[in-house]
Amino acid sequence: MGAGHMQIGEVAQRTGLSLRTIRYYGEIGLVEPSARSRGGFRLYTEADLDRLLLIKRMKPLDFSLEDTRDLLQVLDRLAESGLDGDRRADLAHRLDEFERAAEQRCRDLRGQLAMAEEFAQRLGDQRRTHLEATGDQVRKQQQR
Repeated sequence: MGAGHMQIGEVAQRTGLSLRTIRYYGEIGLVEPSARSRGGFRLYTEADLDRLLLIKRMKPLDFSLEDTRDLLQVLDRLAESGLDGDRRADLAHRLDEFERAAEQRCRDLRGQLAMAEEFAQRLGDQRRTHLEATGDQVRKQQQR
């Protein structure tokens, strides 16, 4: 195995993704292993790992696989040398759109989290109210 290369098991451990998921992302062209060992094992670099982590971070924000593919293509093209100014500006604009979408989805999730926390708080209040009432009833019955 070459310097800087990791087998899929290490990549899975470091990313928290399953072997199956990593293989699937390869099958659909999102993240291809950078190399193969003599035995045919997939070998990944830190850049591949970063790409997998980017995909993983997009998932809870409900980006589709097609959105993910589009963003990865934008990032790949921006990394190319020799892009003319207009093309670079177009790609930067698309990247800005992804950033705005991610920020909006984060705001939406924060709103959902606030509602969930309020719900949990109210359930706790209800539980305490009912348990205190039940406790008072038990004490009254014991005093009789």
